[in-house]
Amino acid sequence: MRGLLVSGTASGVGKTTVALAIMAGLRRRGLVVQPFKCGPDFLDTGHHTRICGRVARNVDTWMLSGEANKSVLQNAARGADALVAEGMMGLFDGKSGEAEAGSTAEIAKLLKLPVVLVVDAAKTARSIAAVMLGFEMFDPKLRIAGVILNRVASESHYAMLRAAIESSCKTRILGWLPREPAIAIPERHLGLRSATEAPQNSEDSAIDALAALAEKHFDLNALIGLECGLEIDEVWHAPINRLIVADRVRIGVPCDHAFSFYYEDNLDLLREQRAEIVRFSPMHDVALPPNLDGLYLGGGYPELYAQQLSGNRQMIKDIQVFVDSGRPVYAECGGMLYLAENLTTADGSNYAMAGVLPLTMQMTEKLVQFGYVTAEFIEDCLLGRAGTIVRGHSFHYSRIIFTGEVATNYRVQYSMSGKKEFEGFRHKNVFASYIHLHFRSDAGLAENFVAAIRHARTAQAVTA
Repeated sequence: MRGLLVSGTASGVGKTTVALAIMAGLRRRGLVVQPFKCGPDFLDTGHHTRICGRVARNVDTWMLSGEANKSVLQNAARGADALVAEGMMGLFDGKSGEAEAGSTAEIAKLLKLPVVLVVDAAKTARSIAAVMLGFEMFDPKLRIAGVILNRVASESHYAMLRAAIESSCKTRILGWLPREPAIAIPERHLGLRSATEAPQNSEDSAIDALAALAEKHFDLNALIGLECGLEIDEVWHAPINRLIVADRVRIGVPCDHAFSFYYEDNLDLLREQRAEIVRFSPMHDVALPPNLDGLYLGGGYPELYAQQLSGNRQMIKDIQVFVDSGRPVYAECGGMLYLAENLTTADGSNYAMAGVLPLTMQMTEKLVQFGYVTAEFIEDCLLGRAGTIVRGHSFHYSRIIFTGEVATNYRVQYSMSGKKEFEGFRHKNVFASYIHLHFRSDAGLAENFVAAIRHARTAQAVTA
């Protein structure tokens, strides 16, 4: 299958812009494109999905096993003509400074994807050849198929850069981009603005602009000619599931401007357990969807819409009644903020939230915890048995400033800081955490969550 991985020499060099332009350019050529994102990112995947019209997937060699990553890629790529993956940070940046674990380079080799390297050329000339030569030599097992130069000042600047690279390096130049404000994606404290916030007409205009840039500045024929080395089995082998229709459960999943951070593979794994995903909006809907058996509240930007969320008291009342009924609720990061008693936003305003968890939350100016996390269940909980070890990531600009009577189910260690603490808050049948888990890191996570939902439903039926 046609395929490539867009990476960069560092964060901020324009990987996302280049990846989106390639996706848009290939789609304009009539190709069905399946997007992927390396690492634990929710924002880039949203933009990929809007450009490609297919849900982007995450691959990650720290959270997931090699076989799980291959499965994610092979399953998602069925029916596509090409796949385009976007890397994270710099090409060789990973969990540590001495090894490749968790890096884009490790993913590229595992999934047999040729790398298109993005270099920020804004303030360089002949020195760019030294940068390219270093990347060529650093890992001989890695295939760097070409380079795209970003933020080039002019045609004459590009001619100088090309001469430098072609005289000293073997990597093929596959294109360049000028500075182009029309395709810039606004940013905020968690990164790029989410794709759900863009009006449809502005998004359509951005897609047209990206495709036009790709046609003008990239060698699309060469990019289309790049191949993924993994074989894609076009025949879908559905997982064997002998559960009868009566065993299906309905899980409410909030999806709107405030809540949009979900791994699609998490939802797929729940579906494989015969769960129906029912989307709703805590911002706009006046009530929960009917006949829900469980709730899965993902992350997002509840702090930006705290006034609307707090003001929707009927929805909050519905959630409180749902929790009091004993039906299971799993919440991650933004979902936990929403379930707390109060949230103080960055401007100092205080809003009453759902009041389900005895927690008081406050937004911060800096990242509180960032990076990969290992979590061990110290007690049985909605997601698994005591002793289970799972992996996820943490990325948030908020903190807990008051904790009432609430149990914890996680013993966690943060990979970057080495900090250890107890986390994973349990109150009634609610389990909430700052940590975003990829359910493919442990096959039992989705199974246990759905089993807990079924158990709670059966218990309610017995007592009814």
